[in-house]
Parts: sequence; structure tokens; C-alpha cells
Amino acid sequence: MPKLWQVTKLIRSKNSGPFELTFDVIFKDRATYEKVRDAKIINPQWFAQTYRLAPEAVSIINYDAASAIKITIPRPVISGDINDTDVFGGQQYGPLVEIDVP
Repeated sequence: MPKLWQVTKLIRSKNSGPFELTFDVIFKDRATYEKVRDAKIINPQWFAQTYRLAPEAVSIINYDAASAIKITIPRPVISGDINDTDVFGGQQYGPLVEIDVP
């Protein structure tokens, strides 16, 4: 079973302002994108469990025109706060790469 990183062009995370993180998952081809989208492999429950959030706090947008999925979650700590370990949010995508794609 391939991992998500093997079927995508790009997986990244970044700030979406100081209070939110956004994740972009862009697929290599439309067929794989549709397969992952329709199987709901990327879902609020997975993000809630992985990032310790309520599922209601997770926003997932399927962007068919770009064969991409965009996910937005609240930051655990405000960007730039003394307790922030990733000011730009660029290191938060790590757990996504290992998701199994059936």
C-alpha cells in the first residue's frame, strides 16, 4: 500500500495567519486525487486525533480544479508566542506523509 507522499507532488503546512495552520496536499494525477478524496482518507477525525483537536475545528476543502486537498486547523499556540516551536508552521505536515493510500 503506497504512502501519501508517494502519490503526491506536494505536501506542505504553513501559517494561515497567526491563529491557524493550513495544509496543502497536491496530487500527481487526477485519478489518485479522486480516489483519496472519495475514500475520505484525509478527514476531520484523523486530524483531530493526530493534532489533538475537536473534529469540528478541522476544515477540509477538496479543490478539484487543482487535484488538491486543503486542510485548516487552529494553531496550538499563536505564531510567535514564547511557547511556539514553529513560527511559520512549515514543519507540521510530518504525520500526513505516512498516511496509507489503498
